[in-house]
Amino acid sequence: MPQASPAADPAAVRERRSGWRTIRRVAPYLWPPGQGWVKRRVVWALAALVLSKFISVATPFFYKAAVDVLGGLADGPGWTLALGAVGLTVAYGLARVMTVGFQQLRDVVFARVGQRALRQLALETFRHIHALSLRYHITRKTGGLSRIIERGVKGVDFLLRFLLFSIGPLVLELVLIGIVLWVAFDLWYLVVVAVTIWLYTWFTFRVTEWRVKIRKEMNDQDTDANQKAIDSLLNFETVKYFSAETREAARYDGAMARYESAAVRTNNSLAFLNFGQALLITAGLVVVMVMAAVGVQRDTLTVGDFVMVNAYMIQITMPLNFLGTVYREIRQALVDMGEMFDLLEQPAEVRDAPDARPIAVAGGEVVLDDVRFGYEAARPILKGVSLTVPAGRRVAIVGPSGSGKSTIGRLLFRFYDVTGGAIRIDGQDLRAVTQESLHAVIGVVPQDTVLFNDTVHYNIAYGRPGASEAEIEAAARAAKIHDFIVSLPEGYATRVGERGLKLSGGEKQRVGIARTLLKNPPVLLLDEATSALDTQTERDIQDSLRAMGAGRTVIVIAHRLSTIADADEIVVLEDGRIVERGRHEMLLARGGRYAAMWARQSAEEARAAAE
Repeated sequence: MPQASPAADPAAVRERRSGWRTIRRVAPYLWPPGQGWVKRRVVWALAALVLSKFISVATPFFYKAAVDVLGGLADGPGWTLALGAVGLTVAYGLARVMTVGFQQLRDVVFARVGQRALRQLALETFRHIHALSLRYHITRKTGGLSRIIERGVKGVDFLLRFLLFSIGPLVLELVLIGIVLWVAFDLWYLVVVAVTIWLYTWFTFRVTEWRVKIRKEMNDQDTDANQKAIDSLLNFETVKYFSAETREAARYDGAMARYESAAVRTNNSLAFLNFGQALLITAGLVVVMVMAAVGVQRDTLTVGDFVMVNAYMIQITMPLNFLGTVYREIRQALVDMGEMFDLLEQPAEVRDAPDARPIAVAGGEVVLDDVRFGYEAARPILKGVSLTVPAGRRVAIVGPSGSGKSTIGRLLFRFYDVTGGAIRIDGQDLRAVTQESLHAVIGVVPQDTVLFNDTVHYNIAYGRPGASEAEIEAAARAAKIHDFIVSLPEGYATRVGERGLKLSGGEKQRVGIARTLLKNPPVLLLDEATSALDTQTERDIQDSLRAMGAGRTVIVIAHRLSTIADADEIVVLEDGRIVERGRHEMLLARGGRYAAMWARQSAEEARAAAE
């Protein structure tokens, strides 16, 4: 059974909501062990950042000095008089350009670090999703899963960049400006600025926390709408069969209406936040400017001082406004990435044992030893199945729907682990070997072949990367699909569409068979492999499958009994137990469950032929 997710632990839930877990997960990408070039780039970027902040804080001094010189003051520092108004203005411009230049240099140096982190985390997430069990994938909706990954990965670069280049630098800039105001003027200027910043920050954080909840609701509705859209489009034909276009549109519109409501509340809360921020920062600006104006009137300050105070307050306003935006985005990034890290912390149900070794297949004997399994603990599917498939033999498993036939195939491929008993290949318990090596020695032709949205050539070659053109064409010929492929205008370069929808069911199945033929595995599992084919094509492919099975261990899960009449042994499964086993003739002579199934199918085929 799947392990409990760490997110279920109350302490883990609190940590996730606080965002510290996400920050801890992202931080190592900034300072990875053994990656000196990454660390050097981070240091260089920080150096450029600090330099730009110092120049930014010094810039208003040139502005003040130019105003004082133009005002005719002759008691300023000697260097200001030497430069003159024009020189001071040029120096002011150069300082502004250098501030921007070092900021851009910082971004250029850091770009590779951010993109590397983005790529690594995307790859980690992609690999982890493939490592999760089939149980997880059949209970998740692809649309919602893709949206979680998309939003989470996008948040990585933002969080890395602004965590390093916004919060710390903003604090540095505000401290430097506060010190300048204190030294150049008096303590009360610093007090007003500090109170303004505190009120602004408190208001921003409180309102943003409220907005994050609304934004999360909006994201949830967005995910739900996306799930419904993708689910509907993937089932396009079913929608048409039942004339359900209006019903699907109403279902999608209902989800979008809930998204619209949340989006409107998000927009309104943003307007409230922006107005509150403007009110607070403007009040602080007015108070400081009034203090400076009084100082000018009393001749304790110059007009240049008044201008410099104004410049510093505007300089404070810009990063504070930026703080509001950055904090909102960081909180949103933490929410989005938190969902992605929840996904990354979802444990894989089927894992390699610490001492797992690659499987070694000599003959390919498959043994099911008292196998017990249920997808849910309260509903067992297999109830003690014991079966031996000798190396190089062909064994068929038949039975009614729900008897557990396909479950045996899933357990053999180790999509799930047995809950009791064991499955062995050449005496090796599947739980003791690596999944990669196990999957390499088993070829599966499923009942419903799903193809990649690529070319026919790509889908066949998927069976064995690096196969030659001759080998790919030989596999296609063996699957009776080569002539059809070459008749297409683009031949093997023909694209098959999403999930192979441009091909018929039989054509898709034959491409899937060719893919497995190319893989050339020692153990072959045919799960209703010809169910989508017409009778003549089925006979042709059955001949190919029999030829492919020569010298291999073949397990056939079948519905049409006529396709497995020549099997070395036929196993009849019912309600998770083996009720009959033997060769075709022996089972017919016994007159039991298999004979009844054979008689019913023969009558149905005769009736169909007569019609």
